[in-house]
Amino acid sequence: MKKQNMNRDWIATARTLSEALPYLQRYDGAIVVIKFGGNAMGDDTAMETFARDIVLMQQVGINPVIVHGGGPMINEMLDKLQIKSDFVNGKRVTDKATMEVVEMVLSGRVNNRIVQAINGQGGRAVGLSGKDANLITCDPADPALGLVGAPSDVDPDILQTLFKDGIIPVIAPLGAGRKGETYNINGDTAAGAVAAALKADRLLLLTDVDGVRDKAGQVVTELSSEQIRQMTTDGTIAGGMIPKTETALAAIQGGVRAVVILDGRAPNATLLELFTEHGAGSLIRD
Repeated sequence: MKKQNMNRDWIATARTLSEALPYLQRYDGAIVVIKFGGNAMGDDTAMETFARDIVLMQQVGINPVIVHGGGPMINEMLDKLQIKSDFVNGKRVTDKATMEVVEMVLSGRVNNRIVQAINGQGGRAVGLSGKDANLITCDPADPALGLVGAPSDVDPDILQTLFKDGIIPVIAPLGAGRKGETYNINGDTAAGAVAAALKADRLLLLTDVDGVRDKAGQVVTELSSEQIRQMTTDGTIAGGMIPKTETALAAIQGGVRAVVILDGRAPNATLLELFTEHGAGSLIRD
């Protein structure tokens, strides 16, 4: 009986690979930007699975770009250093002392961990921040928030160079100001700006929810930009989902073919979205 069960598993695996062929062909040479964040970042098993999936994506011809967050790690370090945070309308004010911690955590601890995880699975990843090679130039998002930036220009040349060399970019969401300042950027916003500059085929926003829900609480698997606007206006989309859908709309307007909001905690979520018929999460496009 055990052998029969194993045979069924192998047959199912072979069938899955066979059925993935059209999608493998569809995404050959495509650029896919993945925003990686949430609880999956703090779990060793989830990190290993994510890294393996990214290496597989590149192996079958996709050019993946990772943009990561790191809010919980930043909060932890600020608490440890007893640096008090002020908030305006629920958003953290980033002064110089806070910015030093943000840069240390994002460019150091978090970025290095993701790079090491990908390299540990046989990939070739390199870490950088939006400050490197003038990748992301920022203006102040809101003067009341201090050193919080809004991307005003993204130069993707360094990313294209890395693609040619078979290297996976892992980007910390930091940017450079016009006078040399360092800015902290919301991770989703940074990912959307990078995706738009690359005219990416897909922007995958990995989060801790399984997609956009309708009024009945059901995940909507496919949405147009107009539906997103209507659902925001009538209050169906609210709270933390609003900035994610705003990022999606801005990315699509900037030239990204489609955006998917999906649960990064689900095993192999990115592979399910790209290489299966049913996909995962909520796909947003015009």
